[in-house]
Amino acid sequence: MGHGTGNSGTAGIGVSTPSVARMYDWLLGGVENYAADRRECAKLLEIAPSSRILAQNNRAFLRRAVRVLATEYGIRQFIDHGSGLPTQDNVHQIAQRVDPQARVVYVDNDPSVLAHGRAALEENDNTLVLQADMRDTDLIFGDPEVRELIDFNEPIGALFVSVLHCLPDADRPGELVRRVVRRLPPGSFLVVCQLVSSRAEVREQVTELMRVATHDTWGRVREESEVRAYFGDMEILKPGLVNVTDWRPDSDVVARPKVEEWIEWGGIARV
Repeated sequence: MGHGTGNSGTAGIGVSTPSVARMYDWLLGGVENYAADRRECAKLLEIAPSSRILAQNNRAFLRRAVRVLATEYGIRQFIDHGSGLPTQDNVHQIAQRVDPQARVVYVDNDPSVLAHGRAALEENDNTLVLQADMRDTDLIFGDPEVRELIDFNEPIGALFVSVLHCLPDADRPGELVRRVVRRLPPGSFLVVCQLVSSRAEVREQVTELMRVATHDTWGRVREESEVRAYFGDMEILKPGLVNVTDWRPDSDVVARPKVEEWIEWGGIARV
C-alpha cells in the first residue's frame, strides 16, 4: 500500500483524515489505525480485493531484502525512506538478528509514525526515527543525528519499499532515487518496489481513490517500465526486477498468494 507521505506537515495526528501509514497498518493486521483509515481500506478492497495479501507480500519482501543484504552482503546500516508505522519484524529487528550492532534510520513525515516509532524504539540505541519528508535528501543526509548513527564511509542499504507510488509525478520519484544513490558510499545497495498494474482501469481507480483519501498528496499506480527506469544502469541483483513475491522466495513457503489486479514490483541494485 505504501506509507510515508500521508498528511505531511500536520502538527498533530488527524484521526478524521485517513493516513496512508495507518491504512497500511490496518491491511497488515495492526491496531494503530482509526475509523477513517478502515473506511478507505474497505473502499480499496472493493476495487482491489487482493490489497491485504499485497501488503503482506510486500512486508515479506522487505524482511527478505534486509536479511539478504545483512547476511550475504554484510550491510550493517540502513536508511528506510517512508518507513510507516512500527509493525512485526521491523528493519532493525531483522538486521540486528544478524548483527546486534546494525543501525537503522527510519524516515517518515506522518506524525503518528513519529509518536509510535519513538515509543517503540526508545530502548534501542542503534535506531533513529527522523520526522522528515523522504523527498528532502539534503535534510536527511545532513541531519546531525543521522550522521552520528550512520557512517557514510561504509556501505548503506537505502530502502524505498512500497513508497514511491505515494509520490506524484511532479515530485519526480526517479530523480529522488538518483539523488540518494549519488550520496551512497560504494558497495551500498538500493531496494525499490512500488505498486504497478498492467490494467489501466486498476491504475486509474486506485489512484483516484487514494488521491481523494489523502487530499491529493498521493502519487499513482505505475507501470513496470517506469519502475525499471528508477534503476538507470545500476547492477541489479538476481533474480532481477520482479513481482516481489518472486524475489528470492523462502524455500519453506509452499503456496505464495499471487494477486491479480496489481502487484508490488521491484528489486535490489548495487551502487
